[in-house]
Amino acid sequence: MLRFITSRLLQSLLALFAVITATFFMIRFVPGGPFTAEKAVTPEILRNLEAHYGLDKPLWRQYADYLGSLAQGDLGPSFKYPNRTVNEIIGDKLPVSAELGALAMAFALVLGVTLGTLAAVFRNTWIDYTASGFGLLGISVPTFVVGPLLVLGCAIHLGWFNASGWYGPSDRVLPTLVLGLAYAAPISRLTRGGMLEVLGQDFIRTARAKGASEWRVVTRHALRGGLLPVVSYLGPAVAGILTGSFVIETIFQIPGIGREFVNSAFNRDYTLVLGTVILYAVLIMALNLVVDVVQAWLNPKVRLEG
Repeated sequence: MLRFITSRLLQSLLALFAVITATFFMIRFVPGGPFTAEKAVTPEILRNLEAHYGLDKPLWRQYADYLGSLAQGDLGPSFKYPNRTVNEIIGDKLPVSAELGALAMAFALVLGVTLGTLAAVFRNTWIDYTASGFGLLGISVPTFVVGPLLVLGCAIHLGWFNASGWYGPSDRVLPTLVLGLAYAAPISRLTRGGMLEVLGQDFIRTARAKGASEWRVVTRHALRGGLLPVVSYLGPAVAGILTGSFVIETIFQIPGIGREFVNSAFNRDYTLVLGTVILYAVLIMALNLVVDVVQAWLNPKVRLEG
């Protein structure tokens, strides 16, 4: 296990280095710059701004300086927000996105696993067809359609919730529902497929033959193996909830890191774009490693080799 984790960490570091390098040069080659959207300034002021942020240096020198600062944990200053560093901005915005992601993933797991398990246990009944229809609908309809519809119905017409903002507990409901439904649908389908495979195995028939109740067969014997496809999906899903939440954060005007990432791309804020990309890359790599370890714990047949 230790050999496997060490090998994966080294591979992740190489992949992270490649992501940083590619992102650094790609954003530099995009037309425009961090000061082109500002009010027109004289060439002298523009040169002073570039000198202040080190943009007057050769590109290779900027890259080397950035890697040196990054090695010390410094993501650099923001070009859009004077006197603020990327570390400070991420520290302010990330907790909001993390809270939204945690609520959405908890909702998606509870709803998806419940529907998928019921669909497998009551196969080819109206319960199975309803759960399968929900899964198909959830995968087909994007969040930028569901979000405005819920805002129109639940916030504007019925007045149950605020249409935007992130202030009280009620403001968490609609964003959580929209983001969670998008992942509850595939989780329900994966749970159904995994449970159907496990429920047809010999040890399940043996448990039933010994007189175990159906509830015990499902919860104590089948569920652990049936959730293996869901566990494999959780790593990319959690990362996807964090990285893909910018749509939800934009619709509901939530001050999270996803919305800040979109704004930084429009503003050509080089360091903030790099900082958010690095954050997402680290999250994806770390979550995938955790998923592999959890899979080995859930399935004794898995043999992890470096």
